[in-house]
Amino acid sequence: MSTTARVLLGLLLGALIGLLLAWWDASVATRVADAVQPIGRLWLNALQMTVVPLVAALVILGVNTARDAAASGRTARHAIVCFLVLLSIGAALAAFAAPLLLSLLPRPEGLAASLHSANAASAGLSVPASLGEWFTAIIPSNALAAAAQSAMLPLVVFALFFGFAVARIEAVRRQRLLELVQAIADVMIVIVRWVLWVAPLGVFALVLAVCARVGGGMLGVFGTYIGLQIALYLAMTLLLYPVAVFAGGERLRRFASAILPAQTIAASTQSSLASLPAMIESAGTRLGYPLPVTSLVLPMAVSLFRITSPMQYVGVAAFIAWAHGIDLSAAQLVAGAALAVVISMGSVGLPGQVSFMATNMPVVQAMGLPVEPLGVLLALDTIPDVFATVGNVTADLTATSVVAHRHVAERDDAVEVAPRLATED
Repeated sequence: MSTTARVLLGLLLGALIGLLLAWWDASVATRVADAVQPIGRLWLNALQMTVVPLVAALVILGVNTARDAAASGRTARHAIVCFLVLLSIGAALAAFAAPLLLSLLPRPEGLAASLHSANAASAGLSVPASLGEWFTAIIPSNALAAAAQSAMLPLVVFALFFGFAVARIEAVRRQRLLELVQAIADVMIVIVRWVLWVAPLGVFALVLAVCARVGGGMLGVFGTYIGLQIALYLAMTLLLYPVAVFAGGERLRRFASAILPAQTIAASTQSSLASLPAMIESAGTRLGYPLPVTSLVLPMAVSLFRITSPMQYVGVAAFIAWAHGIDLSAAQLVAGAALAVVISMGSVGLPGQVSFMATNMPVVQAMGLPVEPLGVLLALDTIPDVFATVGNVTADLTATSVVAHRHVAERDDAVEVAPRLATED
């Protein structure tokens, strides 16, 4: 049985037992929830202990990977800029739309109180109260203290400085240092995989505890999360079509029909890498983009660019805030969106479940929210992942259209300038 199937089984069993206990006797359900809650918390603690070194390593590696890619030529630099712009648009869309959509939905009575009592251990997390306070806290006075306090945004800023500085030192030393950072990331991923091996037990305990306390209302909460993520992914996917039309110079019908085969493979495989041959065929044969562009931009996109990632991180945080009855401030949303964009650039190569915990946890912590619901959401995320992959593949091809359009425009300008220069000579 696959890990995903085992985690889903743990989710279903935990929900079933918790709901039966809540229906049978509320007092017994509460005692059982109190008994199993530490098991889930212990599992989350084991995951949380890897977050600081893993995120710092991923950001440093991501900065240097993007720098190396950009150094390979003008087309690559255009692609990197396009990736960053689209990621920022996705994060901003999620930061605006997720709280708005959730505010329109009813929250089960007693959900916030039950979750607050279950997650009392997370009360120590804090977030700046205002945008000005958030801005002054971006650069840490002590990076080690920021790591110890799980202040993820200042830690990531330090990692960005460190990553850019590494790119400036002697090539031999830079390579040795990056090998060390990569080794740290690999070790953390091994630990995360060990912890995820017992994920069914951890998810079972967390879901049982929350369902026993809240009752049948949790089924609607689960559906709300799945519906929110799907809505965000679909909204971003649809937004990419006008981007291809206006920034990529495409005709809507031509672009939509050309990328449909790649989208179909993405939906069936849930893998951008497996969709790469179909994307190359769509871009090169159906859309007629120059081979130098498609052969460079699409592999770069699969390696560095996943547009639904920051949307997922911000959407997860917004959902947790909604479930706990917390109103997110502008400072929290800005911090979460900015951190989501940075982390997404360094986390594309991580396995799915490892990626979910290693990337969502820092954003949730940076926004001052409890991390306990992440164990449950890990199991639920397999359903929206189909729509996420389709969005990622659509974004890869959209970015290729934008870069190809610019490439052709620059080539045409060069062709026009050459005869004029020859005449002047």
